[in-house]
Amino acid sequence: MQIKETASEGLKHSYEVTIPAKDIEAKIDAEVKKIAPQVQMPGFRPGKVPANLVRKMHGEQLHGQVVNDMIRDSVDGLIKDKKLRPAMQPNVQFGDGYEQGKDATLTVDLETLPDISAPDTDGMKLEKLNVPVTDEQVDESLQNIAAQQKSYKDAPKSKKAGDGDQLIIDFTGSVDGVEFEGGKAEAAPLVIGSGQFIPGFEEQLTGAKTGDEKTITVTFPEDYPAENLKGKEAQFAIVVQQVKVEDETKLDDEFAKQLGLDGIDKLKELLRGQLEQETAGLTRTQMKRQLLDKLASGHDFEVPQGMVDAEFEQIWQQLQQEAARDENPEETMKEIESEKDEYRSIAERRVRLGLLLSEIGQKNGVQVTQQEMQTLIQQAVQQYPEDQRERFLEIIRTNEMAAAQLRAPLYEDKVVDFLFDKADITDREVTREELEAAIEADEAEDAKPAKKKAAPKKKAAAKKADGKKEAPEKGAAKSGDDKKAPAKKPAAKKSPAKKADGEASVKKPAAKKAPVKKPAAKKAATKK
Repeated sequence: MQIKETASEGLKHSYEVTIPAKDIEAKIDAEVKKIAPQVQMPGFRPGKVPANLVRKMHGEQLHGQVVNDMIRDSVDGLIKDKKLRPAMQPNVQFGDGYEQGKDATLTVDLETLPDISAPDTDGMKLEKLNVPVTDEQVDESLQNIAAQQKSYKDAPKSKKAGDGDQLIIDFTGSVDGVEFEGGKAEAAPLVIGSGQFIPGFEEQLTGAKTGDEKTITVTFPEDYPAENLKGKEAQFAIVVQQVKVEDETKLDDEFAKQLGLDGIDKLKELLRGQLEQETAGLTRTQMKRQLLDKLASGHDFEVPQGMVDAEFEQIWQQLQQEAARDENPEETMKEIESEKDEYRSIAERRVRLGLLLSEIGQKNGVQVTQQEMQTLIQQAVQQYPEDQRERFLEIIRTNEMAAAQLRAPLYEDKVVDFLFDKADITDREVTREELEAAIEADEAEDAKPAKKKAAPKKKAAAKKADGKKEAPEKGAAKSGDDKKAPAKKPAAKKSPAKKADGEASVKKPAAKKAPVKKPAAKKAATKK
């Protein structure tokens, strides 16, 4: 194998690799000898078919297989010989003019990882903003749960239903006098003012009393899911079985037992733990942002543009998805387009921080254990339908890049924890509002787009960097979830995780360990 470097500019390198024809032929001869004992041909005893006949029968297939294998081996050899550290999978092109019996020529283009001097991590000064959980906050959370666990009692028959009252109704819906599927129910609960039913339905039941029978007319919205009902006017025949009023919820042991807990003290303990966990998460976010800002300010090395392109593409796709869900997607997308260069800078910062954290982690022996990786895989596979889980596991087993992406968030967190342990941390007690304000101030300082009107959309896009999932938006929770566990107090008004702060996206470990999955040769090239 002959290697010739044809271009070198910064982290980008190009090579021309020549595989001599005699090496290809020798490899084919070795393969012929290997398979000859298994070849059967009329007129010859098993294993006695002459090598020239074996080659005539299987030569083309063997030639293609050998060339593919030698291309993979050549790329491996190039990386080893030149002591390269590819940032991403090399681009390998096989000469279109290749003919069997002649030398094979490859062009290999790749970007390498930069040489990074891991900084001295001892004594980095950080401030930790601690938020004590007060009894008032616990009581507030308790009241929130009570609001979600409303109960109702029968009202006097003369009671006219008003906002907040519950009606138990039978109803039958029809369009043009014909009942439609799903338009009939018995003993259905309906709270006036809840917005559970289509517009106009609840309003027409205001003032109804127990035993009333009435017919109301409503129009289905144009975006109603059922095609046969979109925009249609419908009549509903309604019988009010009972008017109920909200009953007082007593926050006592019996209330807690309804939630599956031993008593009210246990419920308060659980709520306090949830609040402490939430505020601890916010504290970590603010500390991590400090840490990354300090690292970023002291390092400005060149980064592989292929990695930046990949990171930017993920940010951009999420931006587009968020914009599509906006009330005015075209205007939002136009504003995002005007800030494209700034988001590319964010992608570059993330890659740089990712490489730096990876270097720090490797220098100090930070690792994701096999057991931790198995836990990650088991958690991830549960997010897929059962018929897709085996495919996901196969990808993780065979694709090092996919496994590295799964591992990356945990690896980053472990490196960050390592740096926290070595830092000089000063504690300061603050309120939750002050902590949230500090996070948002950092957010606005870190990225110009954070100051603009469309920030909420972009924040959602950029939050992928540290691998953590954001809390679901309103309406994302499944029906009934709020009754199964104590409600959590909402997180910061702006997502504290990150918008455009450029937190790291650590993808380097895989690249340094095993550079790429080697590309196969073009099949057409082996059929000359």
